[in-house]
Amino acid sequence: MTAPVFVVDSLEGVGPGSIIDVEGPEGRHAVSVRRLQPGEDVVITDGRGRGAAGVVLSASGKDHLVVEPFEFPVEPEPSPRITVVQALPKGDRGELAVETMTETGVDAIVPWSAARCITQWKGDRGLKALAKWRATAREAGKQSRRLRFPEVADAATTKQVAALLAEADFAAVLHEERDYGSEPLATAELPAEGEIVLVVGPEGGVSPEELALFEEAGAKAYRLGRSVLRTSTAGTAATALLLGRTGRWS
Repeated sequence: MTAPVFVVDSLEGVGPGSIIDVEGPEGRHAVSVRRLQPGEDVVITDGRGRGAAGVVLSASGKDHLVVEPFEFPVEPEPSPRITVVQALPKGDRGELAVETMTETGVDAIVPWSAARCITQWKGDRGLKALAKWRATAREAGKQSRRLRFPEVADAATTKQVAALLAEADFAAVLHEERDYGSEPLATAELPAEGEIVLVVGPEGGVSPEELALFEEAGAKAYRLGRSVLRTSTAGTAATALLLGRTGRWS
């Protein structure tokens, strides 16, 4: 088993000879839930690429863990970087998509209010849903032992998604219908570095108007395979395919 990961706000200034206090919800999870004991291995991260691997010196109260780090791993900026624009699924399938994409290795997630989305984020409900997505990415990042967690952006409109696609080095809209000229993502020519942006539509599909706007921005339609995946799983499958093809999984 690899060492469990806990998150702190910052690792600025942490180095040989430092002592790290883990408190609050993270400390409570370590002390009261995981019941870590002195001498056990742990990894502390800021979720932005920096880590501190060490041993537990003490666990006190319900939420106070003291760690002595001895290694300081760094997870470099990924290249090429993979962003998935995820149309809002129904119910808790949005959190499922965020969780599995994070575990797989996606670098950024952009919630998208597509025209055919049944779910729409508005007002306090939207803020709560976004907070759930971000909390899910954080927990999945810890669970998968990542040091650099994916960014979950504010919900984007279709025009904002088009602007994001226009800036990408490779832009793709996952589309299962061959009538739209979709090509296999497995054979697409990919950049060796830069930004890859994938658009995953809602259960009802990307509308012709949205697809036309995305094509104007430079995105092409691609398909994954013979089977049609749900919106909550398509992004994970596409991310895995691209991580393998770009060499990030080599």
